[in-house]
Amino acid sequence: MTDTPTQLFIGGAWVDAADGATMPVDDPATGEVLCRVADAGAKDAKLAEDAAVRTQEEWARTAPRVRSEILRRAYEIILERTDELAHLMTAEMGKPLAEARGEVAYAAEFFRWFSEEAVRIEGGHGVLPDGRNRMLLSRRPVGPCLLITPWNFPLAMGTRKIGPAIAAGCTMILKPAPQTPLSSLALAAILKEAGLPDGVLNVVTTSRAGEVCEPLLRGGRIRKLSFTGSTAVGRLLLAQSAEAVVRTSMELGGNAPFIVFEDADLDEAVDGAMVAKMRNMGEACTAANRFFVHRSVSEEFGRRLAERMGALVVGPGTRDGVDVGPLIDRAGRTKVEALVADAVERGARVLVGGRTPEGPGCFYPPTVLTDVSAESRLMDTEIFGPVAAILTFGDEDEVVRRANDTPWGLVGYVFTEGLDRALRVSERLEVGMVGLNTGLVSNPAAPFGGVKQSGLGREGGRVGIDEFLEYQYLAVPVR
Repeated sequence: MTDTPTQLFIGGAWVDAADGATMPVDDPATGEVLCRVADAGAKDAKLAEDAAVRTQEEWARTAPRVRSEILRRAYEIILERTDELAHLMTAEMGKPLAEARGEVAYAAEFFRWFSEEAVRIEGGHGVLPDGRNRMLLSRRPVGPCLLITPWNFPLAMGTRKIGPAIAAGCTMILKPAPQTPLSSLALAAILKEAGLPDGVLNVVTTSRAGEVCEPLLRGGRIRKLSFTGSTAVGRLLLAQSAEAVVRTSMELGGNAPFIVFEDADLDEAVDGAMVAKMRNMGEACTAANRFFVHRSVSEEFGRRLAERMGALVVGPGTRDGVDVGPLIDRAGRTKVEALVADAVERGARVLVGGRTPEGPGCFYPPTVLTDVSAESRLMDTEIFGPVAAILTFGDEDEVVRRANDTPWGLVGYVFTEGLDRALRVSERLEVGMVGLNTGLVSNPAAPFGGVKQSGLGREGGRVGIDEFLEYQYLAVPVR
């Protein structure tokens, strides 16, 4: 902790907030304050914007290979410091060290992926149909960007946005979640060490998000917003972006259905459920929220899942053998408690868990509910906790209709051994991603994103860099 920066990173320098304000970073396992970091205000946001705008033209002219090699060096540094970064992440947001190490590897991979995409930005050439003009197409960076990241994957969400922005030639202001600023500040230090020029990346940590972000979005100099977070905040940011017609990409909330058909391999389905539900203690937009299990196998599936969930060890993420760390804060835990209580009041049975442990920290036990009413609040609320709610269904049309009966459409999971059914149901689900007989869809090489109120645009994959590039068309007469 002692070597982790705690100041703002603006124009390549570490600086205090202009008004001297700081904010605490809490350990969710104990409730104790880990440290204090600079708490940026509007004046600091303006300084970061000035640095990004001032640097944009020169950075856009930088050779793609140079940008590529900076990302590659940063990738290597991240991997070299896996243990250090994992401990930092676990301290500020609670996930067990083994899972934190996995996130470090995942985060680094975005830099490797986009280091390779930086040198593959292509345009086009051709003669237009009337034969009078040649068409030259070039790709160019969209311009200075505002990147807003969540607390649940503090390192990976940073690299997933920063990587393509650097590769495309964009400058940036990064605003991390106030609960988890340390991973982002450590990442900024790594990129500086890797040779990223001053002013390309600026990091403003703040508890005053509205004061910092709204002027940037309405001011006309920020040309791109990339946001990961709740749908409610996403709607607000879209409205603020409209005034200056800021280009946006949004990765918002989810309400993922997890469908188990009668012909599914139950061992495979339970394994998939553990991944889809328990990754990051259930605090993931991709987490399975609604488990639709065919009535002929629902009792067996519920029994097996409860057995697996009940065997997980809950405790501080730094302790050996712990599988489930604390939730991010008391507000998050209170929400989970209320959703479970509501489901039980409406007739749900608790197969395992369901009771908040005594003692410090924001812990909640892995919980499996069955006989869940479709009227329960957790059916249309993102749980963001280690709670699996099981409902039963009878036929394919019914379950597809119920799975799609939500404003969200990020990801769905389908477990069946029938190829025709697998393809048919996947095509009918109103989601941006489908896990077919797997509980893990996230990969830097794949386009990540949703439909409906789960967002706009895609991150990762070959299309991830497109969010940070514009086309320019040049008409040249044929002589």
